[in-house]
Amino acid sequence: MRAVGTRSGSSEERVWAVPESLRPSLARRYGPVYDDVEARKRLRNLGPFGSCGDRVTTLAVSVGNLPILGIVDYKTQRHEAIDPSSFAPLAARGRRRVKNPAGLLTERLRRAVKEMLAAGGGLIEVDGEEDLGSLALVESLPLGATVIYGIPGEGVSFVAVDRIAKESVRALIAQMELRKVDLGD
Repeated sequence: MRAVGTRSGSSEERVWAVPESLRPSLARRYGPVYDDVEARKRLRNLGPFGSCGDRVTTLAVSVGNLPILGIVDYKTQRHEAIDPSSFAPLAARGRRRVKNPAGLLTERLRRAVKEMLAAGGGLIEVDGEEDLGSLALVESLPLGATVIYGIPGEGVSFVAVDRIAKESVRALIAQMELRKVDLGD
């Protein structure tokens, strides 16, 4: 039993932080980017996909094509309010809340993506920031799926999940700074 007021080493969790040198690589386009009208057209007939971001997940739900898994944080770049009920059809499959601070990709988020996919999908609600969740989606979705995420001021990016995309994501994560952080409960 640990002493009161001391931290247990087991409460620390692995996180991957984005170093300044890696920001340009993360800002690169890894798939085509479509405006709202074209994105809606493509989403209507899109096969299996995951979504990362409130606006793109709302867009998918509004066209009636639910992602296997959606990752949201109930915030947008433009700070528009997102009604949590807009994700209800997706949350009906399953829902999990995960801490993931800004600028980090936590082991919790990566694990939640894998576990939720294995359980049939649903909605991951991020306490913090969901942006790097797109990496976890590419890492875990099956080959042939697509990952969509928003690019502020530009549109929706569609990334085909293939071996090259998976290798690129693994390489990006390997270049991130691995740290141990106490995220609390």
